[in-house]
Amino acid sequence: MDPHAGNGRGGEPRFLVDPYKDWVATEGIPVHEGFGLDLLELDLAPWPRLEASGAFAHLTGRGDFTDMQVVEIAPGCKTAPQRHLYESVSYVLAGRGSTSVESPNGERHSFEWQTGSLFAIPLNASYRHYNGSGTEPCRYVAVTDLPLILNLFRDRDFIWNNPRAFPERFGGSRQFRGDGTFLPMRPGRHMWETNFVPDLRTFELKEWKARGAGGSNIMFVLADGTMHSHISEMPVGTYKKGHRHGADFHVFAVTGQGYSLYWYEGETDLRRFDWKHGCVFAPSDRLFHQHFNVSPEPARYLAVAFGGLRYPTLADKRATFMGMDVSVKDGGRQIEYEDEDHRIRQLYEGELQAHGIRSRMDDVFPTQRA
Repeated sequence: MDPHAGNGRGGEPRFLVDPYKDWVATEGIPVHEGFGLDLLELDLAPWPRLEASGAFAHLTGRGDFTDMQVVEIAPGCKTAPQRHLYESVSYVLAGRGSTSVESPNGERHSFEWQTGSLFAIPLNASYRHYNGSGTEPCRYVAVTDLPLILNLFRDRDFIWNNPRAFPERFGGSRQFRGDGTFLPMRPGRHMWETNFVPDLRTFELKEWKARGAGGSNIMFVLADGTMHSHISEMPVGTYKKGHRHGADFHVFAVTGQGYSLYWYEGETDLRRFDWKHGCVFAPSDRLFHQHFNVSPEPARYLAVAFGGLRYPTLADKRATFMGMDVSVKDGGRQIEYEDEDHRIRQLYEGELQAHGIRSRMDDVFPTQRA
């Protein structure tokens, strides 16, 4: 049982308890906070639990259910064996390596990953990560629902030493080879079901005109889990339409560089976060935000959250997936180009000029020129 449960010392009542934060304080690694962070620049420290180096990254918009755990494995080393009753989605930030996963029937599955890989371990499966280089460290980030699970059960032994198996989450050995199943829905809702995506930078996406400017997208169903992830791409010289949703969507820059603007409804100031590979930010609840590509190549970003298209779990997530490409004027969550603040387009055109890149926005939504 959790030694922190029940009353405090001397029988004093405890209140406003956060078992997840209590656990974080006992792990002895850094905790980084902010609206957005560059995960490749974070300071890490030895993490005995994993026999690697690590840090927690707590963004202001992470919500109540998710966290980020940044882990670095030294050259030629491996993590300690792990097993836990919470879900995680891992994105490789730098380096290469492999993972070994044991299924409930004792069968072992292994897959090799690199910078840009995405994967999820089936719930409560035993696994271990290996650095594939003898000279370079590798670094990955795991977005997990541990805060929800730990605050709900308040029993660390139950979470980390639970023998319960979930064989239905494995999906067969092909899903550990980078294969998957395409599930056609409609633009913006097409899904790819797998456990492992070898390279997000080259993965084939599907057109999604309603989100603006020739963009494309795919939703992932990873290890038949509750955690959500999707990747979107903006062509050169374009930007996405503004939108909003609930908290906990962690947005990672995968290719290209650019910036995102964010503001609450009724605010006149447009705040800004600049991003490149390694950067992540999480918009808080109902915060409007908008993504802009200022690089001479298509820009891709990955979003990871709690509650997905298959298992939204929360009413707000269901509303997000139903209304993410529907105008706010019609009860959705998107601002159409014709309704956006005129400063947004002006700022973007100026940024492109400074980078020597031609705007392609007039091909999508022509504006009146003075």
